[in-house]
Order: sequence, then structure tokens, then C-alpha cells
Amino acid sequence: MPDTTDADGLPVGQVSARLGVTVRALHHWDEIGLARPSLRTAAGYRLYTGGDLERLHRIVVYRELGLGLDRIQAVLDDTTAGATDALRMQRTQVAERIDRLQRRMSGLDRMIDAHERGLLLTVEQQAAIFGPQWIPDWPAQARQRYGDTTQWRQYAEHSASRGPEEWQTIADAVARLDRALGDAMDAGVAPGSPEANRLVERHREVFASYFPLTREMQVCLGRMYEADPGFAAHYDGIRAGLSTWFRHITDASARAHGIDPDTATWQ
Repeated sequence: MPDTTDADGLPVGQVSARLGVTVRALHHWDEIGLARPSLRTAAGYRLYTGGDLERLHRIVVYRELGLGLDRIQAVLDDTTAGATDALRMQRTQVAERIDRLQRRMSGLDRMIDAHERGLLLTVEQQAAIFGPQWIPDWPAQARQRYGDTTQWRQYAEHSASRGPEEWQTIADAVARLDRALGDAMDAGVAPGSPEANRLVERHREVFASYFPLTREMQVCLGRMYEADPGFAAHYDGIRAGLSTWFRHITDASARAHGIDPDTATWQ
């Protein structure tokens, strides 16, 4: 490599600024033989000629397309059709990556929508799945009331991946549980009995479709089912007094697990 003056080429710092790559990258490309400066000063500093800059521009373009340095060198140095084949292969890989990113973006859109709406179902789908007593404004009310909680975020994450069939399965499980609770109360099942405790556990399992439910949280739900007019109307519509009976069986189950229902908190 001949010696020269600074006027015959650009030093590495100027090349770095012009191309938007680091000096370290330029030194590395020099070391591996990918892009070596054609000139040096008498003091040994690298100088890049116009031809060097053209090669560097191509390297930057191919790197932005996702090619590795080994493949870039093969493409730049190959005068046969092999370079075109390598570019076609890279184009295929880029198209596949774009497809993956588009699917990921669609998933993010659904997640955002689920956090904002709760249910990703039309009003007609909600009525068909949850029945005529369902009020479409309930998800919006729940979002306003619980939107900043961990449980709403967990619910939204579940909701984002569910379609009408999954929600129908959950609605069916809830309906079967409601009937079982009503039948058990009619049969005189006592709070704290094995059968009552099994129903309490079944309630926690079914409710996990929305978000994980601890025993203390379940006690709080039992309180709400009895005190909230909307929930009380639902359960007492299945059987008169069912909301109170459900609170009693959740309280008894909690005591059996060392939890005082009177001091239980949402945790």
C-alpha cells in the first residue's frame, strides 16, 4: 500500500461521519479484509479513496438488508451469478421477517384493544354467547373501575388471544357452575362440607379463565356477589338467597385454610 498525503483520500473519522458507521466498525472491516483503505499517510494513518467509499456504501446497504459480513464479502467479490442468488435468498428471508413482524404487530394491536375494551367481541357475539341478560356496557364499566389493576391486565392478556369459540366454552363452564351452586343450595349442602368446599374450588378454577384468584380474593368476591345489586340479582335470579349462600361457603372454605374472612383483603 503506497504512502500518500491527506489530500489523496479521506481519513477514517471523516468516512465514519459520512457513512454513519463507527470507526471501530471500519477498523474491523479492515482487519477482516472486507473493506481495506487503499492508501496510508507517511505516518501510517488510513485513507479511503473514492473506490473505497463506493465499496463501503455497498457494505452499508447490504448490512441494512440483514446480510452478515461473510455473505456481504461473498456478494461483493463474486463476479458470477452467485451474488444474485445470495441476494434472492436474502430477499426471501427479509419477506419472512416482514411477515413475522406483521403478525406480531397484529398481536400487539389485539392486546392494546383488549386492554381498552376487555372483550374483543361484537355486541351480537356477546349476546349470543352470554345470553339476553348480558349488558354490552359491562366490559366498559369494568375497564373504568378496574383498568389500573393487575387483574385487569391479566384479563386483557387472556382476552387478546380468545375468539368466540373460547368465550363460549368459558360461558358454558360458568353456566354449569351456576346450576351446580343452585342445585347444591336446594339440596341443603352445608357450608364447610366436602361438597361445598369442592364447589368453592370449582369456582376458583372456572374464574381462573379471567385471572388467577387467590382464596382471599375469592372471599372478597363473595362479599361483592352479595352486596352488589347487579351480582346479587344474577345469583338470586338462579336461586333466591344464592348470593348469601355462596358467601357462606367461601367463608367456610377460607377458614379451613387458615384465612379469617372478616379480615381478608384483595391480595
